[in-house]
Amino acid sequence: MTNPATNRICQIEIDDKGLARPTPEIEQERRVAIFDLLEENAFGLPAREGRPVPPGPYRLGLAIREGRLVFDVGSESGETVGAFHLSLGPFRQVVKDYFQICESYFEAVKRLPPSQIEAIDMARRGIHNEGARVLQERLEGKAEVDTDTARRLFTLICVLHWG
Repeated sequence: MTNPATNRICQIEIDDKGLARPTPEIEQERRVAIFDLLEENAFGLPAREGRPVPPGPYRLGLAIREGRLVFDVGSESGETVGAFHLSLGPFRQVVKDYFQICESYFEAVKRLPPSQIEAIDMARRGIHNEGARVLQERLEGKAEVDTDTARRLFTLICVLHWG
């Protein structure tokens, strides 16, 4: 990814139709992830089979369809440039772990001293990093993302899993 002006996401849409309504804390995580993602991200499509790479910036749609995580990628003008589907299996345990640690964190913020909150937050960041690593592995050959972008996308995948 050599051009940060074009190798980026300019718009993101989460298809959450049919999913349970998230808690206020999860909804806040979603809003922050989307804001941070649109402020700064690195997202590019690799060359495939000798075809030119569709230029960015890209619109990204995320959904879960038929038990698979779907990335719908479009151009800034709205033309479809690609789609890929990922199995949810590799994400299940890390998403489960992430939700459990988030619940602990949200409860800790209400009643524990800062030192204990910090320890839980460090564990939460570690699980978040693991989710980002899994996502980067699963996207290999489909899309190129940096670690911060993968972390923010992982948060959005967790929101989709909520349902």
